[in-house]
Amino acid sequence: MRILAVPATLFALLAGASLPAAGQDSQTTDPLLARIWTLGMDSSLTEPLAQVLFDSIGPRLTGTALQKSGNDWLVRSYASWGIAARNEQSGTWRGWRRGHSHIDLVAPRVRSLEGTMLGFSPGTRKKNLTAGTIILPRFADSAAFIRWLPQAKGKLVLVAAPQPTCRPVENWEKHATPESKVRMDSLRAQVRREWAGPDVRGTGYSLALGTGELGLRLEAAGVAGILTSRPKDAWGTIEIFDTYNTRAPAVALSCEDYGLVYRLTERNQGPKLRLDLDAELLPEQPIFNTIATIPGTQLPAEYVMLSAHFDSWDGSSGATDNGTGTIVMMEAMRILQQVLPHPRRTILVGHWTSEENGLVGSRAFSEDHPEIREGLQVLLNQDNGTGRIVRLGAAGLPDLAQHFEGYLARLPEVFRKQIAFSGPGFPSGGGSDDAAFACYGLPATSLGALSWDYGTYTWHTNRDTYDKVVWDDLRSNATLTAMLAYMASEDPETVTRERVDLAALAERARADTAANRRPVPTSWPECQPAPRSTRPRLK
Repeated sequence: MRILAVPATLFALLAGASLPAAGQDSQTTDPLLARIWTLGMDSSLTEPLAQVLFDSIGPRLTGTALQKSGNDWLVRSYASWGIAARNEQSGTWRGWRRGHSHIDLVAPRVRSLEGTMLGFSPGTRKKNLTAGTIILPRFADSAAFIRWLPQAKGKLVLVAAPQPTCRPVENWEKHATPESKVRMDSLRAQVRREWAGPDVRGTGYSLALGTGELGLRLEAAGVAGILTSRPKDAWGTIEIFDTYNTRAPAVALSCEDYGLVYRLTERNQGPKLRLDLDAELLPEQPIFNTIATIPGTQLPAEYVMLSAHFDSWDGSSGATDNGTGTIVMMEAMRILQQVLPHPRRTILVGHWTSEENGLVGSRAFSEDHPEIREGLQVLLNQDNGTGRIVRLGAAGLPDLAQHFEGYLARLPEVFRKQIAFSGPGFPSGGGSDDAAFACYGLPATSLGALSWDYGTYTWHTNRDTYDKVVWDDLRSNATLTAMLAYMASEDPETVTRERVDLAALAERARADTAANRRPVPTSWPECQPAPRSTRPRLK
């Protein structure tokens, strides 16, 4: 395979571990790569774009007006740069409007509580809801749960585990005596045992994301509402997902305030909460992917695709999941339009809807566009936070690995040093939108980012906000992505589709007992059909 030769002096002034100061000339014989660097590092629009998306538009929960407003903003932004873009419907999803969430403890004392409605929760119908509380006990079986249900009628039901501490593990490791830490570890383990499993406390129903079974059964029994909490191992951080209730509102409380209400309830101290929740349940709404395209000139039916999901949960702003990926791809396209307005291959970007509900948008697009599947040269997906890109694999395709090796050799040294390349690697198993293409055996891969405590503080939480973005890393990621897309577009060779032998790799991994390897897939992942509308739930 031929790779365009580049002198060893390429990006000579970029050598070293740190980025050059803004405005410093990269001095390269490849004027396009040098121009990409200048536009990406010295003239970045990542911050103003992110400010509009995170602060003004806000979260992009699938099926909401804010998501559609964001889709329209993407189209307008691309048009302002001379890039054709469109909103392409991928299906429908249940609609919802979030208003305010005011949650107060009113007995035995008054305190405003930290919390919010779950996504798609019903509101309190323009009036206050005041009710007492009851804890979901452990049941011998589902029949015992059904017998208990009349006791919960008219009450707010606590359905989550009470944490014995809201301090992070790191805090206990740093400050506690060994004996104190052992006691706390034991308490935490006991709570996990008592509340573990998909069958919540022997009810026969699940609280798993996307099912809503337990909430719907409690609602049918006439409860006033549901109180839950999913704290992270971090200060003040909770996950906020969704509910399928239509009458009884569901509220997520902070670890601290959930524990307060739980203790008051457990000790029969008569807690009452007042909820003032403004929300509107709406019918199924059309949902859209936003697609922007820079047409190719020599090989217009071959495609380099940038990829990031646009939807988010709405407990905060959806900044690092996946607003940062969105901004990276927007900025890369803006740069490419300026330096490469007539690329050899077509360059396009997919801003996917409803990734959080099962890769809905990307799966719909891959189903609806066999011509893209047929002509895909490479797809670069980014969906794991604000950190700089440090990992790259070739989706189980040895030929793609050879192409990537050539591209990486041409990058500035600062990028070469930060990226760990895993070679052919393995196809995506479903964690993000590259899986919607990789399952076909296509050259679709993920740009893996440095953590910045993504899983602890911002992934699906109430803390995923503008202030968590690391701007130097974001500019770096957009610049790097534009460079990779440019090289893939102009590559004289087309990536072939030969796959690694997963069975042989798995056998080799099993034989290598000395290596502490992650499980190796033994077969290629199967493509799953895109859900084109909200799945029905328990009635």
